Amino acid sequence: MGLRVQLRKQQAEAGDIILLYGDESGALTHPYLARAWAKSGADLRVPAPGQAKKVAMLRSLDHVTRQLIVHTSPTKRSSDFIAHLEQLDRLFGPQPGRQAKPVVLVEDNGPIHTSKHSLAALTARAHWLTVESLPKYAPELNDIEPVWRDLRPITSPTRPSPTPTRSTRPSITPSSISTASTFPIRWPCHESLLWR
Repeated sequence: MGLRVQLRKQQAEAGDIILLYGDESGALTHPYLARAWAKSGADLRVPAPGQAKKVAMLRSLDHVTRQLIVHTSPTKRSSDFIAHLEQLDRLFGPQPGRQAKPVVLVEDNGPIHTSKHSLAALTARAHWLTVESLPKYAPELNDIEPVWRDLRPITSPTRPSPTPTRSTRPSITPSSISTASTFPIRWPCHESLLWR
């Protein structure tokens, strides 16, 4: 499978195909509380804006342009994956007046990708979208994993943000991220990263 992915990368860099890496993950709406203090003997109480909610993020990364297409939703189901495919329809699908180019989507074979509804949606797009299924757990073959590794500290409250080690990482704070809907971004991008 690693050789197939390498060949797909060469095809994308030559301009023969559009190569996308797909993945799903989740985040909580409340940021991580790294440090806090209270008077000795007093309970530490931090006001929070409502109950923390989990947000599912379905993403695809263009190998050549580094465009990151994100779809956010409250759940991570087949219907959400199909909604993300509809995003790809608008961006890469055949349309009048636009040159058609084959699209290859590299994804794991998780349950939302292999359900009956998802397979039917992929079959309907088979004339322009090809899926390369990765093994059950092979993050080293999916180029979107480093992007998620960079975004995870600012979207997950389970651990503090590490100090950036590369100058190409954008400066992002939890308050600069909106998870109301979707918006394609470029990676690396400007510090005002928004998912509309």
